[in-house]
Amino acid sequence: MSGGDSAAREARNARAIADEMRRQAHVYEQMAFKFEAAAASEHRLEQTLAPLQSQGFHVLPDRRWPGSTRAQVDFVVVGPSGVFIVDAKTWKDVRIEKHGPEHRVYQGDDDVTDRFAGLADLGVTTEQLLAEIGLAPTEVHTLAVFTNRRDIRAGVMGVELMSEGAVVERILSRGRRLSQVDVERVLVTVMTHFPPYTAGAGAPSVIVTAPPAPARDEPVELLTVAEINAAAFEGLSREPIESWMAFLHPEQAKVVRRTFNGPCRIRGAAGTGKTVVGLHRAAHIARTRPGKVLVTTYVRTLPDVLGALFERLAPEVADRVDFEGIHALAGRILKSRDVRYTLDGRKAKAAWERIWRAHGSAVAAIDPDERYWREEIASVIKGRGLSSLAEYENCARVGRQRALGVAQRAAVWTLYEHYAAELRRIDVWDFEDLILAAEASLRHTPLEEYSAVVIDEAQDLSCAMIRMLHLLVGDGPDAFNLIGDGQQSIYPGGYTLSELGISIAGRGVVMDRNYRNTLEIAQFASSIVRENSFVDIESGARGTADAAEFLRRGAKPKVVRFSSKQRHDVSVVDHVRSLLEDPSVALGDIGVLAMYRYHVTDLLTAFRAAGIPAVDLENYDGRPTQAVKVGTIKRAKGLEFKFVIVARTPLALIDGMPPGRLADSERERLELELRELYVAMTRARDGLWVGVLAA
Repeated sequence: MSGGDSAAREARNARAIADEMRRQAHVYEQMAFKFEAAAASEHRLEQTLAPLQSQGFHVLPDRRWPGSTRAQVDFVVVGPSGVFIVDAKTWKDVRIEKHGPEHRVYQGDDDVTDRFAGLADLGVTTEQLLAEIGLAPTEVHTLAVFTNRRDIRAGVMGVELMSEGAVVERILSRGRRLSQVDVERVLVTVMTHFPPYTAGAGAPSVIVTAPPAPARDEPVELLTVAEINAAAFEGLSREPIESWMAFLHPEQAKVVRRTFNGPCRIRGAAGTGKTVVGLHRAAHIARTRPGKVLVTTYVRTLPDVLGALFERLAPEVADRVDFEGIHALAGRILKSRDVRYTLDGRKAKAAWERIWRAHGSAVAAIDPDERYWREEIASVIKGRGLSSLAEYENCARVGRQRALGVAQRAAVWTLYEHYAAELRRIDVWDFEDLILAAEASLRHTPLEEYSAVVIDEAQDLSCAMIRMLHLLVGDGPDAFNLIGDGQQSIYPGGYTLSELGISIAGRGVVMDRNYRNTLEIAQFASSIVRENSFVDIESGARGTADAAEFLRRGAKPKVVRFSSKQRHDVSVVDHVRSLLEDPSVALGDIGVLAMYRYHVTDLLTAFRAAGIPAVDLENYDGRPTQAVKVGTIKRAKGLEFKFVIVARTPLALIDGMPPGRLADSERERLELELRELYVAMTRARDGLWVGVLAA
């Protein structure tokens, strides 16, 4: 051994250690670079996914890969449209090639398709796990999201590859597949299957300074909450119309959750979502307050539809919310108290006709329109429960345009007394008698069944109906909820809350965003009633429709005139066929509405002859159906359709009020019919076709 050998040996050892440490440092630098890039990518993707929470989704970041102690899943998203396993990618030099029916993924010259096998297997095992709690396999999806690319869209081994900008739209595009109860049930299982990821925290043996995270190859703008909501709208537009009818916009949710310390009113123009807010508000009250909730309305068939929609959006409280028409409710109350009566509309009408022929001459001298006086008795005298001529003389007769002097009112009261006596003689009630009897029964013996009432289309009810419902719940917090729009009043008469002794001061909400109609449909419908006014139930003054902001644009409504019913009905069938040429339009998305029942019968016959399935709105229960929906405009209140055909429209309504001065009763009748036409037109979401009979 020569001098310096040991030092040289130590130097070589030290040099080798230094070289190894440099090699390890380079390895760790590359690892740090890789993980910091992944962290930046996942953080960005988390920001992209976060607004989904406004649509009822749960975004779970950094979950442990089932069965592994080290591997992780970037995100699991659980919400109304299903379960999504989301993996963030920042791969460079990626291209996708199609080989026959399959796609292959390349990174540079290397085929890296098999790298998705693990993610695909994870999707399958998750499907199997969630199937055990009743979730269909089709509700589980695996997504590989490339945060540095805009042009990725393919499917590989059951995994969907896409850019960051497409992921939210993809999740929302499936519409609402799961109820809130289903989402919560699935979420519990998912959180157990994918527990939070916790990495080891040991101190590193070598500390290096990593380079900064790489710049993104193709910057992607984050979606705003408004864009998230727009994507949700777009996804729902492809679902059956019933899914749209149950959809609640985040802005509407604020009204749903508001607490009022007494009776409240929610109003707004057509299309602003009043009915769906009422449904969700009923669910909110049922979840947060004891007792049962009643949802009621004037239209006999609407409660069945609302009940079916409610089962979709809040099945967990469906047993605590009753849906019942106002007349069915009154009948149930009386029968439960052993009140015997005979309700017969046909016999009551025949009784009226006999009385009109025998005693109607005095009021016919004022106005020969028999229908006007029948409505005066039903909506003003019996609709308010007036018990004496003095009360009638002092009644403001809200909603009636013909002024009546003292002598004229005396003549009307005499006619009413003859009619009431005739009903007693034949031992028959009309529908107004049913309401008055139920109100009197509740006043004598209160019903403790309900803690809250939600009244849809409140403007259509009579004074006596509102009083009866108010007796059920009184003025408690969130107990009495009035929902409606005066512009959609299509029945004679009216009322004001002040004459009922009900105050909503400081508890009124105006909804001012139209989520349903396109601007073109709304403007056309509004032009029909632009000279039409109505009496507001709160102020008692005559006013016009509330203003609204419109979120959607579309095609202009089409008006077609016909000289015969036969040509008109053939064109209605042809128009339905043309709509169905679009594969995104289903039979159940189309509504055909007419003013009169015999028109509906004729149209149903025309569809049957053409081999097109059609369902009468009298028999529609709110569940998706593969049939065109045909009914009267009154039966369509509270409903929505993607496309509406307003059939056999009278020419006089399209051309507007005739020149010259109309009698007050004629003007009142015309205004009611124009508002009815307005209701029909504003049922349309995407398209409106109006068939006019010129003859």
